[in-house]
Amino acid sequence: MTDVPEQPDEPGTPAGGNGKPSGTDASAMFAEGMAAAARRAGFTPADEGEPISGRALLAAMGGIRGLVEAVLPGLVFLVTYTFTRQLVPSLIAPVAIGVAFIVARRLVRQTVTPAVGGLVGLVISAVLALLTGKAQDFYLPGFWTNGAYGAALLISVLVGWPLVGLAVGFLMGDGVAWRADASKRRVLTILTLCWAGLFGLRLGVQLPLYFSGNVEWLGAAKLLMGIPLYAPLLVISWLMVRSVYRAADEDAEK
Repeated sequence: MTDVPEQPDEPGTPAGGNGKPSGTDASAMFAEGMAAAARRAGFTPADEGEPISGRALLAAMGGIRGLVEAVLPGLVFLVTYTFTRQLVPSLIAPVAIGVAFIVARRLVRQTVTPAVGGLVGLVISAVLALLTGKAQDFYLPGFWTNGAYGAALLISVLVGWPLVGLAVGFLMGDGVAWRADASKRRVLTILTLCWAGLFGLRLGVQLPLYFSGNVEWLGAAKLLMGIPLYAPLLVISWLMVRSVYRAADEDAEK
């Protein structure tokens, strides 16, 4: 979750004696943080009442620019290493592209935060590969990320607070009331398990390729198990969320 900068207390807003946010403020920041997490995951279209279409799905994933920034560096690394078998130029190429993304965003006066985050990830990957001299170590941060996300999602289900439910609940203005609705809780739990399964599947396929040193197939698997798996699961998730929330609204109107 991203850090939320502290804001000065508004008149009439209770705060602790030490100037820290009150319990109400903290709850509001937590709610907005979870809603923001849902938006970043691509759930914004349903919040705006838009139909799930190709255009809405593309916008949810950051548009054409977002897709290019997500796919191109890894593709360039894979292609460069496959043809040259040289580690250093293969690492320089995606990092240079990451820098170019930042410059391009600055030129059109768009926020550079996504591009900076991507560049930091590329630099970490490149440094790891340089330190070990193994091209497959370029993909190590991806394993850590998938493992962390998958574990967090799975643990959240085991403790009875599925993370997809928290994110979607606050985005839909439902808070944690969905936990009292058996249908919503079941659907949101299933979706959390599905997303945990996606991250687990990536690890299950890619780790054996990593340990075998098969860089070409590892890179291809990473690309194929990225957007091509993420997008359909996002659509299915929103269809299920809309269905269960619509059914709940219809029951409430009766």
